[in-house]
Amino acid sequence: MGKVIVVGAGAAGMLAAGKAAQNGNIVEIYERNNILGKKIYITGKGRCNLTNNSDVENFINNIPNNPYFLYSALYGFTSEDTVKFFNSMGVDTKVERGNRVFPTSDKAEDIARALEKYMNKNKVKIYKNSRVESIIVENNKVKGIRLFNKKEYYSDAVIITTGGLSYPATGSTGDGYKFAKNCGHTVTKLVPSLVPLCVKEKWCADLMGLSLKNVSITLKDKNNKIVYEDFGEMLFTHFGVSGPIILSASCHIAGKNEEFKMYIDIKPAIALKTLDLRILRDFEKNINKNFINSLDELLPKKLIPVIVKLCGIDECKKVHDITKDERKKLCTVIKSLPITITKSHSFDDAVITRGGVNVDEINPSTMESKLIKGLYFAGEIIDCDAYTGGYNLQIAFSTGYAAGNNVCMEE
Repeated sequence: MGKVIVVGAGAAGMLAAGKAAQNGNIVEIYERNNILGKKIYITGKGRCNLTNNSDVENFINNIPNNPYFLYSALYGFTSEDTVKFFNSMGVDTKVERGNRVFPTSDKAEDIARALEKYMNKNKVKIYKNSRVESIIVENNKVKGIRLFNKKEYYSDAVIITTGGLSYPATGSTGDGYKFAKNCGHTVTKLVPSLVPLCVKEKWCADLMGLSLKNVSITLKDKNNKIVYEDFGEMLFTHFGVSGPIILSASCHIAGKNEEFKMYIDIKPAIALKTLDLRILRDFEKNINKNFINSLDELLPKKLIPVIVKLCGIDECKKVHDITKDERKKLCTVIKSLPITITKSHSFDDAVITRGGVNVDEINPSTMESKLIKGLYFAGEIIDCDAYTGGYNLQIAFSTGYAAGNNVCMEE
């Protein structure tokens, strides 16, 4: 046992600090903000999707970036363990669509306060408004930290849990990457991920605010190769597209300086032939109407003018005059609405950061640096990230637990 300093009081940091103290270490945690877990408060639109109620294999399938590095950590502290932990801290949880787990209260603050309660219960010394300037290292071993006020605090180990670059307003300004580099670690390219996407088509702005549920998307690169497919909910914005399936798609665009084509299937549950029969029935009911007034039962009202324009049929053409080929074109547009993705939005709107401390330089079982004895990493600072659905917070909890549980253990 010894003295441990944790830098950054987010999800990973608070769990690591509490666990390290529970194991008998003297633990101090330093947070640059005056609020602990500031980013937790805004996750899941303020509701906090804290994990996903699924097994480790499903987690691995939902982590596109360095999934196998996380095997040991995810098995060491599973999503079931996360739920049990928060239940023990007085937070009831519920499971929603897609196995996403939320506090029953729908209040993210309950998660942040439970982690603070855990630290207090285990007598972690908490220092707010305390920004760390650097990690003190001597002879490839951690000695402590130096604050911006030049005060130094010594310890046997330091756990860096400073987060990434996403949502910089919460204090995620990349300090941890600087600490890691100064300690000799490699930091991979940092790009925004789980982020809304900008599009070329002007008509997307006309659909601003329109949410589409139960649609599927197919994302293709410049070589027409499918790079991602998904099913669920999306949203049109003034600059492009957002929503759960778009954020997950952004993982495959992060850091790539090229345009992508995305095709939206507005009616994925209906085969092309069946859709044509459905449209025929609607046309028969509206046989004397103009084309643009015949689609109300099939499509959201806001979407109709866009679909009409893209399929190239005169909006004033009478339904009974529409040809079989024109109907086929309408079906194709509905089943494969094309959008050109030009770029991702910035870190200001990114849920997470892609990139971070190179996983080859971290022990996957303990989260200890392979380069500096007594230096540990946990959470978003590590080069691992996942899709939406509670997976990223579970990575924070699992790596935080691994670091806290292994720090200062007798070898």
